[in-house]
Amino acid sequence: MKEDLLHFIWKFKKYPINGLVTTSGEAINVVSTGIHNHLSGPDFFNAQLELNQQLWAGNVEIHIKSSDWYAHNHQEDSNYDNVILHVVWEDDLSVFRRDGSQIPTLALKEYIPLKILDTYQNLFDARNYKFINCENEFIKVDEFIKDNWMDRLFVERLEQKNVIINKLLEETNNNWEHVLFLMLLKTFGSKINGETFMEIGKSINFSIIRKLYNKPLEMESLLFGQANLLNGADEGDKYFNDLKKEYAYLKHKYNLNSVFKSPEFFRLRPSNFPTIRIAQLSAFYVKNNNLFHLLIEKDEPNVSGVLNAEISEYWEDHFNFGKTSKKSKKRVTDSFLDLLMINTIIPLKFAFQRYKGSVDNDALLKLMTDIKKEENNLISKFGKLGVTVKSAKDSQTYLQLYNNYCSKDKCLDCAIGASLMNIKV
Repeated sequence: MKEDLLHFIWKFKKYPINGLVTTSGEAINVVSTGIHNHLSGPDFFNAQLELNQQLWAGNVEIHIKSSDWYAHNHQEDSNYDNVILHVVWEDDLSVFRRDGSQIPTLALKEYIPLKILDTYQNLFDARNYKFINCENEFIKVDEFIKDNWMDRLFVERLEQKNVIINKLLEETNNNWEHVLFLMLLKTFGSKINGETFMEIGKSINFSIIRKLYNKPLEMESLLFGQANLLNGADEGDKYFNDLKKEYAYLKHKYNLNSVFKSPEFFRLRPSNFPTIRIAQLSAFYVKNNNLFHLLIEKDEPNVSGVLNAEISEYWEDHFNFGKTSKKSKKRVTDSFLDLLMINTIIPLKFAFQRYKGSVDNDALLKLMTDIKKEENNLISKFGKLGVTVKSAKDSQTYLQLYNNYCSKDKCLDCAIGASLMNIKV
């Protein structure tokens, strides 16, 4: 037995509507179960109950056993003074408020059908699944329920990223251009170097980036220098030495401090080396002085046209400083442009539209639907369950589903898991 099942039972009234009584014999009529609280404090706010036909309004706390009230020290917390009902599975101890008054208790053990308990236990029985709890029943869930849940997950994923964007706005004094710069850096750094790349962006006053528009040597020297990639000496590499000299000047002029941690090269393909990614991003900002308008404010951004600038000629036969390689163009690939749309442009569009007070979910949904699906092990596993993943919108929502619900056993907060318990969320 887990508390989340009791929350589920209480929230969706999976108990007999009539005939409920407290452990002390008071008749209970549940007028409103209240608002489910997922943060600290009582589990349900603003519930309404009739106890022996007298209406009470207040909060509801839920535990496995009554004695958990004291195990969690609620008797010392003023946040629990307004609890009007203690809902438990087993009543093993009388519970009192701080003022000495006893809290009515509802023990659910005698009221819950065994079918609900069996369904719940089967859902979490590790012997029944290899990937996710409901994998044997997933394909059986009504398509209407799944489709609506997927749309909600898509918006939920954007809202989570919106929290990160709001934090960056606070750090940059609401400078949207700077936030775009930081988020682009994080995406260019990928999983290996994303955080380090963002720290590089935070170490630079964005006004300096604007001043280096149309100045490729200065822009590259700034970013490479801040990334600690211009350390050491290479007398045979003129471009490296030019960058190093220019960075020394910029560092003194703007009183710069480079990041503490240098980007990683280990386990990366040459095309993803931090040197190449920094050179590519540098080229974008050398070519464009108003990327936020071009990528975020426009309804349909020409991402390929804007973010496909040619990088310095030096990199045509280099992946790292001082080491020549076979000559090749180092333009960003279409698949990487898709990643930029998924991880940076669409989340920023959502955040900016919300900031302005008008979010066009349909347009954002279309942008994501027009992008090819992501290919990874997780999406492949959902495919084996009979799931059809057509676009990035689908792959992003299934990632959200797995990371926020399946992997955390939050099945009763998921429309799919709840439907298997025969209830809508």
